[in-house]
Amino acid sequence: MKLTATRGALAALALSLSALAASAQENPECIAPANPGGGWDFTCRQVGKSLQDLGLIDQTMQVVNLAGGGGGVAFAEVVNKRNDADNLIVAASSATATRLAQGAYPGNTMDQVRWLASVGADYGVIAVAADSEIETLPQLLDQIKADPTSVSIAGGSAVGGWDHLKVLIAADAYGIEDVRKVKYIAFDGGGEAVTQLLAGSVQGFTGDISEAKGFVDSGDIKVIAVLAPERLGGAFANFPTAREQGIDAVGANWRGFYAPGGMSDEAYDEWVSKIGELYASDQWKEVMAANGLAPLDLQGDDFQDFVEESVARIQTISREIGIIK
Repeated sequence: MKLTATRGALAALALSLSALAASAQENPECIAPANPGGGWDFTCRQVGKSLQDLGLIDQTMQVVNLAGGGGGVAFAEVVNKRNDADNLIVAASSATATRLAQGAYPGNTMDQVRWLASVGADYGVIAVAADSEIETLPQLLDQIKADPTSVSIAGGSAVGGWDHLKVLIAADAYGIEDVRKVKYIAFDGGGEAVTQLLAGSVQGFTGDISEAKGFVDSGDIKVIAVLAPERLGGAFANFPTAREQGIDAVGANWRGFYAPGGMSDEAYDEWVSKIGELYASDQWKEVMAANGLAPLDLQGDDFQDFVEESVARIQTISREIGIIK
């Protein structure tokens, strides 16, 4: 009887552990904290597709666009309503770290979620409409210097967010003394920002190369500067860097995921492992090359430490340019 009972208990435990392990794959979901067409949307959709193509998940990942507050609406949703979901991951980036660093998610901090892994780094770009007379970054910044009210720059993060900071970093490097005079208009995602650029409502766009590429390919915009240390290769080789135009401005937007703070250790470890396998695959290397993503291979605790350091660094930058006190 005791042996039978013990076997029954072990079987029940094995079944329970199996259910926990499977829970991460059951109806997998990724929240993109912006409207379709931006970098977070790209991250969810491309990673979800690649995970399924590689057999790392056996169901289609549902992508939910939850825009608002520069990612704050999605962050609050996860913390307050989805805290114990094992099947949920959320696209994150330097924009997420920026908002957390500046206290822009009221009542929320980075330690309320679990940071999973990175999938690469996305260099910033500054672009204009394809038919714009502006051809170089110095030309754009000269117009801002001469009359800051005449130029508006659109981006997919909130005021003070990462897209905003990239323009301010470039302006500061060019010698614009009061970068707070640079007009920045925030939209819920890079796609919406580009739409406003094409409508003529703004004169420039700040975003990341992955979200800009489709609009370049369609002939809608032209990239006048990539905020990378040197020219990228492949399809991006024709895009000039800010540095080669005499402006020492570099800005890389990491891309990755966080999970609910109450996610089980089993599900967390499974997601970390799956994203790590994805990153190591030849298929993901092709995705990175096609979309201008630079290497950034961090999982689990290493990624957690990296995000903490990012938040601290952005707080310092934000104080220097007067975004926070």
